[in-house]
Amino acid sequence: MRSCMLFAAVLVTVATNASAATISFVTDPFEGSNALTTPGRQIVANELFTDFDIASDVFAFDPIVFGIGDILFANDVVANLPTSGVNTVVLRTFDNDADPTTPFGAGNAANLIAAQITSSAPGLFIYFNSGLNLPRLVYSTDLGDNTADLKILARFTNLGGQPGRDALAGVSAANFAINQVPEPGSLLLITTAGALSVVCRYARRKRTRA
Repeated sequence: MRSCMLFAAVLVTVATNASAATISFVTDPFEGSNALTTPGRQIVANELFTDFDIASDVFAFDPIVFGIGDILFANDVVANLPTSGVNTVVLRTFDNDADPTTPFGAGNAANLIAAQITSSAPGLFIYFNSGLNLPRLVYSTDLGDNTADLKILARFTNLGGQPGRDALAGVSAANFAINQVPEPGSLLLITTAGALSVVCRYARRKRTRA
């Protein structure tokens, strides 16, 4: 009996802990706005405020909604970014060189990336907002277009100031994922765990009555 319950508990733990540090985006990022039908670049805020542990946390995205099939990652200053083959960028250029007195926002970061990337595709980027003094995660309808609409997805409330700037160097492709349909093996694992739990409860109840 005890071994039965222990095995079921282990199965459930494996199934649930795998997504414990995952923040998923599965709905239209521009839902409720007219950004996509309004001429010119629109920047939509109302982002998620969240702590983010670079060592373990993951942002996951619906591939259909966001138009991203795989994470093609780069983390560098803008001059060192590849010109193509990238759809997820951590920008470690923190200032607007054209006008150092202007706060560095999402539009400035998107313009720098678009000036470097020659391919056309939707994508994601993290930049450090100098006005808010913290990093933000942004979705762009086209990383290579300086007029593309932007949706701010999240701001990292625990990564403010210079420590936050320094921390961006540690962001990697492992912090991003594309949601996948569960494999049959995963579904079987969850189903088996549930079934074992029921069987064990029944066996314990029957034993108690006896």
